[in-house]
Amino acid sequence: MSVHRHPLEVSARASEAGDGAALVVVVATEGSTYVRQGAMAVFAADDTQTGWLSGGCLEPEIARRARHAVAAGHLDAMDIDTRDDEDLLAGSAVGCRGRLHLALLPLDRLPGWSQVVQAWWRGAGPLSLRLSADGGVAARAGEVDHAWTLPVAASAMVDVAGEVTVPPPPRVAIFGGGPETRMLVASLRQLGWHVTVVERRARWIPAEEVADVWLMQAPEDALRSLHPAPDAALVMHHHFEYDREALVALTPSAIPFIGLLGPVRRREDLLRVIPSALHGALLPRLRSPIGLKLGGQGPEAIALSIAAQLQAWHHGEPA
Repeated sequence: MSVHRHPLEVSARASEAGDGAALVVVVATEGSTYVRQGAMAVFAADDTQTGWLSGGCLEPEIARRARHAVAAGHLDAMDIDTRDDEDLLAGSAVGCRGRLHLALLPLDRLPGWSQVVQAWWRGAGPLSLRLSADGGVAARAGEVDHAWTLPVAASAMVDVAGEVTVPPPPRVAIFGGGPETRMLVASLRQLGWHVTVVERRARWIPAEEVADVWLMQAPEDALRSLHPAPDAALVMHHHFEYDREALVALTPSAIPFIGLLGPVRRREDLLRVIPSALHGALLPRLRSPIGLKLGGQGPEAIALSIAAQLQAWHHGEPA
């Protein structure tokens, strides 16, 4: 589960429904912690939880405080410090030796919050959330912004002031359906990616929702309709001519990561039928064969290897 996508999606729905949920945001961290600044979780009135702020040890106390914040309509703050040696054997027994500064926001008191989240999801820009000591809350994504003022809970353990910025969700366009598609799309969405699948063949069009967007268009037409442009593209039709068509359409784009499914021999065969004048623009961005060498075979292993490589690349790790 993504530390941003899923909590933000749930928080937007909860804000519109007014069903007594709290958004908990990591405003700052020190030392070794399970999550970093900007991580989020939503604690609902029915005790369901979306997102994790620890390995599970801290959540019961956070949930209790979240319920109080919602009931009172207050902005609250918590400081959880597990750096002491005694915490290894007592208390929460997290053993991470870190400190979390949390802000707890009752979503019922943030009308318009869902509009900010929706703008962020559409790719309007990063989501900025600013909290002030007097209970001021301001959120912005692109041109959409809202501000609120909430009473600050007397139980606030620390100053509620702070600011976090959530980058826009990474976006990937998958050109072509196949045995790996469903598992790959599910994995990438769980990791927080916005996933578009471009596929015209009826055989691979699912009966139920799989991707965030499904386009039954030619690659060139699909690329014109994608705004903002994807960060990465994957070409995996299992069909030589369709893959050639997609690679040619992707060449003039500015997409920095283009992955091609299949062995080296197939890549070389494709390059032989793609005009050599396009090679200079395509080859520096082409990752082929796509997928890290994790071992195993079959659709599940292939989907895992592709998702792992894409995630590593997005976070600046060797890929």
